[in-house]
Amino acid sequence: MLIPLLITFVFTIIHISTTYLKVLDRVPRSKFLSTAGGVAVSYVFIHILPELSENQETIEELLTNSFLLSLESHIYVISLLGLTIFYGLERMSKLSKEKKGVDPAYIQSTFWIHLVSTAIYNTVTGYLLVNRERESLASLLLYGTALGLHFFVVDQGLRVHYKGKYDKYGRWVLSLGSITGFLLGYAFEINQVFMSALFAFLAGGIILNILKEELPEQRKSSFAAFASGVVGYSILLLLT
Repeated sequence: MLIPLLITFVFTIIHISTTYLKVLDRVPRSKFLSTAGGVAVSYVFIHILPELSENQETIEELLTNSFLLSLESHIYVISLLGLTIFYGLERMSKLSKEKKGVDPAYIQSTFWIHLVSTAIYNTVTGYLLVNRERESLASLLLYGTALGLHFFVVDQGLRVHYKGKYDKYGRWVLSLGSITGFLLGYAFEINQVFMSALFAFLAGGIILNILKEELPEQRKSSFAAFASGVVGYSILLLLT
């Protein structure tokens, strides 16, 4: 319990402190954020996707509903759903900023929808953190490192969109999401099917968040920093 607690504490510090890291705001994009994005992408493709393949087999063994059994690639559909949902939320937030004369109440509601959904994302991350501990210490540390760096990217993206609102409310709500997930992880243990589904949903969200932060031309991201994160963490994952 100690190590997941410490990692959750680090997650919380990341959410709270992003406001004060002004170096992350600059353009060209901070090389640290590009490296962090590379680490998260590496974790998804080298660690999460192979695990999703194993989880797909587990789901097929555990499902008893004939209709669900007739569907192929259940786990990847869930991952795609996660990506799609977070992309939809991203578009909502951008449209609310781009349209002139938009009702302030709509902008406010968009902020809270985006924020609460990201807090749920953090809750899932915190819950799965406890599950990583049950597998191995190495799996736990790799997961915690990749997701911790990923949170720098996600939080900075929210700050760019909402600025003062994130500083005033967002960082505290996201911190609460991580803590809630950690507590739920010890309070409730769900079956393997739902655990696999949560992991797949999280993977889709990670992929979307990294792509939307790294690809836009105006970000002027550092490919060298991104690639170093990908290569360095991939080597670490392959050696463990």
